[in-house]
Amino acid sequence: MSDWLPETPRTLAFPTAAYVTLAGAEWLASASPHPDEMHALWATQPAAPSVLPCGSAFDVINAPALFGRRMVDRLWSDGPGSGPVAAHRGRILLFAAPGTAQRLPALLVWEEWAAAVPPLLCHGSGDAVTVPPLHPRPGTAAGTRADGALPAIDDPVGPTVSRWLVAPDVRNPWLPGPDVLLWACVRAARSVAGYEREAAAQHPVSVLS
Repeated sequence: MSDWLPETPRTLAFPTAAYVTLAGAEWLASASPHPDEMHALWATQPAAPSVLPCGSAFDVINAPALFGRRMVDRLWSDGPGSGPVAAHRGRILLFAAPGTAQRLPALLVWEEWAAAVPPLLCHGSGDAVTVPPLHPRPGTAAGTRADGALPAIDDPVGPTVSRWLVAPDVRNPWLPGPDVLLWACVRAARSVAGYEREAAAQHPVSVLS
């Protein structure tokens, strides 16, 4: 399982969208039972976060910042890419295909690297998540740097800022399913284990007799 990646239609270059496009806003609003109200809210408060329900347009996998960042890096460096990704209150929100929130934990139970995966919050049907403003606030970091890389989680604007790392920019974005995100979890967990083994080798613990 750990070396298997399902085929997906996403083969784009690394994303550069720092803000939500009109088409992306249409997709986000489609998650709400009242999309017109969402558009009205964004028109009057474009710099404010908003709350959207999960389960219809998307699910959300909510990961600790460093591990979530490793998942995203793996998805773009070795895998098919990601759907929209946001940073919120020091955590990473990976937007996924509906049904992923229910299926991913069940798949992780059978994965040998599951113990190395930190607890994930899986938001699906019946849950809601806070999404960042459509556009970055003035003076805050954009979604990507000039070199195309994602900004650091601990950048100068602080870990509590809610912002898009990969903003939705089309009406029907490709969203990873549970198999793809399981693959990303395993790759991220293996990379963490590799760093820990390397650090232990460089700093061996001496035992006093």
